[in-house]
This record gives sequence, C-alpha cells and structure tokens, in this order.
Amino acid sequence: MKKLKSIMFVGTGSDVGKSIVNTGFCRIFKQDGYTPAPFKAQNMSLNSFATPEGFEIGRAQAVQAEACQLACHTDMNPILLKPTNDKSSQVVLNGKPVGTQTATEYFMGNNKAALFNEAIGAFRRLEQKYNPIVLEGAGSISELNLKSRDITNMRMAVETDAVTYLVADIDRGGVFASVFGSIHLLDEVERKQIKGILINKFRGDIKLFEEGRTILEELTGVPVIGVLPYFRDIHIEEEDSVSLEDKFKESHSSLINIAVIRLPRMANFTDFSVLEYDPRVHLYYTDRPTEIEKADIVIIPGSKNTISDLAHLRKIGIASSIVKAQKDGKKVIGICGGYQMMGETISDPQGIEGDLPLISGLGLLPINTVIENEKVTEQCHFKFKDYADVCSGYEIHMGQTSLKHPENYLNKLSQGKEDGYYLNEKCWGSYIHGILDNSVVIQDLLEGFNTEDINFDYNQFKEEQYNKLADAIRENVNMDLVYQHLSE
Repeated sequence: MKKLKSIMFVGTGSDVGKSIVNTGFCRIFKQDGYTPAPFKAQNMSLNSFATPEGFEIGRAQAVQAEACQLACHTDMNPILLKPTNDKSSQVVLNGKPVGTQTATEYFMGNNKAALFNEAIGAFRRLEQKYNPIVLEGAGSISELNLKSRDITNMRMAVETDAVTYLVADIDRGGVFASVFGSIHLLDEVERKQIKGILINKFRGDIKLFEEGRTILEELTGVPVIGVLPYFRDIHIEEEDSVSLEDKFKESHSSLINIAVIRLPRMANFTDFSVLEYDPRVHLYYTDRPTEIEKADIVIIPGSKNTISDLAHLRKIGIASSIVKAQKDGKKVIGICGGYQMMGETISDPQGIEGDLPLISGLGLLPINTVIENEKVTEQCHFKFKDYADVCSGYEIHMGQTSLKHPENYLNKLSQGKEDGYYLNEKCWGSYIHGILDNSVVIQDLLEGFNTEDINFDYNQFKEEQYNKLADAIRENVNMDLVYQHLSE
C-alpha cells in the first residue's frame, strides 16, 4: 500500500469527540487495506489498560488499537497522567509509573523537553511499522497559557507533519467562534498544519448547515471536510468520566437494576460498558442511598485513591447503605479498588495515597490490603469460580491483599496465581478489570433473576460498533479529500 502521511485530530475543547473520530478513522484505514496505529503523546485519564507486555496506557488508545485490530503498545500513549487528587497526578512514562507530581510541577517544570523527546521517539517507532499513524490531540489547541509547554497538540502536529483536522462540537453551541478563534490564535506555522474542519454532533438535517459550512470556510480559509450527526445508535467505549454524567440515572422497575457506586476518583468505568448494552439490565451510577436500596446488584468500582474514596463513602452515608444491601441479600461485588474496600482494613504505611495510614473497610470480606509502591500491570487469563471457560482480563493496581481463608479465592489464573475472594454467590471481589466482559461471568452475575438466558457476545458487539462508526464517517466526510491530503 502507498505510504500515507500521518493524520491528526485536534479539538476546539475537551469532549468534542476527538477520541471517537480517531477510532472511526482507525477502522476506516484498516478496512481500506492500510496498517494504521493510534497515537496520543500525553493522555490524562483514570481509564487505563494493560498491554500484553505488562505496561499501562490510556484506555482510549487501547480502544483505538482494537479498531485497528492491533494489540496495544506503550508507544501508542507514551505519557499517561492519572489524577490522584484535585492537584496531583501519577506520571506513567512508557507504561510504568515514574512518580507523582502536582499540576504546577508537571506543567511548569523543566521536564517537558525530555518528555516531548520520549513522545517523538515513540511516534518514530510506530511510524516505522504502521501506515498511517492516527494521532489525537488533547483538550483545546488554543490554551495560550500552557501552549509553550504543550507536547500533545500543535507542537506534535508540526513535528510529525501530520495532516491535521480541527474537530468542533456544534451541539454545545458557539461553533463559529470556537473554530475561528482556535485557528486564529495559532501561529502561522501551526495554521498551515490545519487542513480542514470536522463538525461533530450535529442534530437534525445536516443540509441545514450548508450555509454554515460556507461561512466557516470563508472565515478560516480551510475546507469543512464533513459534518457528523449526533450518534444515538453507535456505542464506543468512552475515555472521559465527563461522559458518565448522562448515566447517573435512577432505578427501573422492569429490569435487573445494577447500581455502580459513584466514586470521586473512579477508575476504569469501562468495566461496566458490557452491562449498558445487555437488554436484561438497567445500569446506573449513583451516590444516593435511596437508589442503592432499589438496586438488585451493587458494584463498587475501581479507584485511583481507594482510601480517600472509601472515606468519602462513609462521609456521605453510602458505606452503610452498601453494607445494608449485602445484609438484605442483594448481590454486592467489588472490582480492584472496590474489592479492597470490601475488606476489613486498608493500610498505607508509606503514605502512597495520602496522609491516612489505615482505614477500616466495609467488612464484607475477610481480607486485608496493604498499599505498596510496586504497581501490578498485566493482562491475564483465568477460570472464574469452578467454570471450565477460560476468561480474559487485566490487572492494574497498587497493593497486596491477604485472605484469611486463602482457599476461598475467586479466580485461578493461568500462570498459577489466585485472585479475589468468594464469600458466597451474592458477594465476591476481584482485582481483574474486564472480568465482566466474559459471558460466563455475566451469566453467573445475573443468575437468580427472572430473565431469559441471553448469550451476549460483547467482543462481537464492539466489532459491529467499529464498523457502524466507520460507515457513518464515510457517509458524512469527504474521504476523497482526506486521502488527497494524506497523499500530497
């Protein structure tokens, strides 16, 4: 296949749809016979994924790699920031944590040149193996106070000479000002890198925007390559917790109500994506005791700061609601940090998560956890309970958990390790993210409720969604012009 230039999607702001657009183009290039790979120099997210080699990257790039039908690699996201509180983040470089820094230390420090070199090195390695590289920016390209230290947006676009498209969300309003302002605030070299505009999340008849398209092209001097509709029937795993705001709903009378506890620093909420699309289930996120009482199943998710989030649950009265749910015979499970919370104690002797050295757990499982510096990041295969099916998932956690009754483990891993704790059919916990992506686990979780037996293949569902997304982009984007830009 012909060698194409790299392509990049940057935004007028956060949550304008860059990740979804990037994912769709990854699948299009794969369908068209190319060998694409995703790339984002720096990502800030609590949603992460373990690579086959046992390193950590942002979940969005793992999803994009899946759209490319590739195994994910740290070169696709060499720098990952995982917020630990409102002011500090763990810095993950090339898949491994290298320390925790405040926003001031990270953005104002002198390490950005070194990090930019690391990012460029990762890009060059990908460029040698894949064609084209599909880059993603972060947030807005026009944050002037941070621009000199930016290593993700236009600096990366210029350095890689990527064909760059500006994505704007018309649904939030102000699209003309945001597009014109974003481009106008760039310097001349950066403006030359912008080859087109992509309008996203248009509601209604797209033909009504024809005049708007002309106005934007006259204002900016670059073409509008497409206007994408507001997708309602295409479901791609989302990276940012801002997407969860639409999911803080209430219980539903006719389905199995599953309440995921809303945590301030909830991590890897994509663990529950499979439940969103299961027709037997009504999934909702909540921090209200009344909604926990209405749930049939309660799930405690992962957290980037387990001790702080557990203290928060106690403060707002949710902790006692979870304990009551378990005593009332409801199913209660925990994943990763949620599993740790279900135990008797969590200790942090080195002060890794904060100033609180010890906290009492919910007391639902006879386990104790010690937070440690060493971070476990690995993909795994395992057998759930006593089922014969071989399941898959991944671990990302800091801390070791000891079981008072080691024989009551939940999962047997292929490398001989054991994971989790099984109290009874209605109460268990596990470190394994993605455990619910396995149909045998879902069937077991929903057992006992009056529903039809459905074998929902989540992997097949995701493949269908990537193809639907690619079709929608092809239908609404001038792909001939895109390929022309990539071939110049």
